[in-house]
Amino acid sequence: MYTVKVPLDVPKEMRETYIANYNMITAGSGHLMLFAGDQKIEHLNEDFCGAEISEDDGDPEHLFRIASKAKIGVLAAQLGLIVRYAEDYPDVPYLVKMNSKTNLVEVNQKDPVSPQLWMVDQIVEIAREHNIKIAALGYTIYLGSEEEADMLAEAAQIINEAHYHGLVCVLWIYPRGKAVKDEKDPHLIAGAAGVAACLGSDFVKVNAPKKDGKSSPEFLKEAVRAAGRTKLVCAGGSATSEEKFLSELYDQIHIGGAAGNATGRNIHQKPLDEAVKFCNAIYAITVEGKTLDDALSLLK
Repeated sequence: MYTVKVPLDVPKEMRETYIANYNMITAGSGHLMLFAGDQKIEHLNEDFCGAEISEDDGDPEHLFRIASKAKIGVLAAQLGLIVRYAEDYPDVPYLVKMNSKTNLVEVNQKDPVSPQLWMVDQIVEIAREHNIKIAALGYTIYLGSEEEADMLAEAAQIINEAHYHGLVCVLWIYPRGKAVKDEKDPHLIAGAAGVAACLGSDFVKVNAPKKDGKSSPEFLKEAVRAAGRTKLVCAGGSATSEEKFLSELYDQIHIGGAAGNATGRNIHQKPLDEAVKFCNAIYAITVEGKTLDDALSLLK
């Protein structure tokens, strides 16, 4: 069992709650398999309807059906979706995504900003009243945006309040804005990971770094070091083949030192049965320490 290092902004009376939530979403492994279901605002319906996308994905409940049948660490979604469906899926651990924005306004029009949508106290009260397994909160920062100061301040307060209530925090940090020349530069990604550590986040989700257009798990090592005791997880990225995805994930963990993954469209764009199998394969590598061949065998 992984020994959870409890940050000191968690009150003594909430330490056991924090440890329980951390172990719930990592299965005691210290590694996180985050099923990302927050794209319905971020990407509107682009990720949920199209020629290569299962019809299942047109219905938001598809996210909850997958999460209830598959092995996952936590399902990340906006509070509005969670309160609509959690009653029917009470065993799913949830992460409330605290901010979101659409992709309609492009960076060349205006630097991205994504304000907080809900208050932490509201979420804690709803979870208690209805016995919803809300174990974590998440927030996106667009580092390099002209609006980054506001997002940094909101993220810092959310993390502190979340820890006060024994909740785990995950920051999505993406360098983005007119000042950013290369969003996936390994040195810049490492800087973003260090920001998450300074804000006190438990996990940080970053895009897999690239250099000269090429990716390598070696590029992750600087970011993992910069994150320190904040665990780094890689975004799943755009749709790709299952074999390529699982191979890259295995290398990100075993070569790059990542502590998990955050995957959305590569899971939910599939029909239910296929999505469940793929979740289980991702979980096998991320949380259960299985080999690539073990994971691939679960797809059969």
